[in-house]
Amino acid sequence: MSTAPVAAKADPKAAKKAAAPAKAEKAAKPAKTPAAKAEAKKPVAKKAAPAVKRSAHVEGRLAQVLIAPIISEKATMAAEKHNQVLFKVLRDATKPEIKAAVELMFKVDVESVQTVQHKGKSKRFGKSIGRRDHVKKAYVSLAAGQELNFSGEGA
Repeated sequence: MSTAPVAAKADPKAAKKAAAPAKAEKAAKPAKTPAAKAEAKKPVAKKAAPAVKRSAHVEGRLAQVLIAPIISEKATMAAEKHNQVLFKVLRDATKPEIKAAVELMFKVDVESVQTVQHKGKSKRFGKSIGRRDHVKKAYVSLAAGQELNFSGEGA
C-alpha cells in the first residue's frame, strides 16, 4: 500500500509541493553584466493613448462658437490689409471649431485662424471692485477673393 494518498489527505499543500518540479532553474541564473543591470534600471516609457479624432463637429456646438463679430478700427485695418475678420468666440473654442463654424455659417473658405486670450480688467464701481469678462478673439483669415459683409447690404 502506498503512502502518497494518505499524505495527500492529511496535507494537500505538501502533496502539491512534492509534485512541483524542482527549482534548480532559478538557482542557475546567468550573472548580469553592469550594462545589463543599467538597462534593467531604466524606466519603461509608457505609450501615450491615441488622440481621439473627431471626424465632424456637432452643428449645434458650431452655432454657439461664434458670439459676435468685432467691428472696430483695428478690425477694419486687419480686414483691409490681411483679408481677416475678427470674431468674439467662446473661451473654450478650438481653432478647428472656429474654422468650421465660419465656413458653415458664412459659406466662405478659411485659410487660417489665430486666437487671442484677452484678460478682463479689474474696475471699480463706487466702493466695490469688479472685473470685466475674459474674452477670446479669433482672427480668421479668408481665402483670396472672399469677403464677409456684416452691414446687411446685398445679402
